[in-house]
Amino acid sequence: MTVSLPLVFVLGFFAWGAVKFLGVRPWIVVLIALFGFWLSHTFMAPAIESGTHSGVTVINGTHN
Repeated sequence: MTVSLPLVFVLGFFAWGAVKFLGVRPWIVVLIALFGFWLSHTFMAPAIESGTHSGVTVINGTHN
């Protein structure tokens, strides 16, 4: 069985876990999310997108 989850849900789960179990303050999670949002509007966005795509491809493997 294959389950497909968007990366944003996985990252959201880790953020929730960091707040709940590691004691990270929620405002820090919001600050990091805003930083990522603003970073996506810079010249670095294509490099980040391709790096993320490559990382997910490596983790998932190739399906022939």
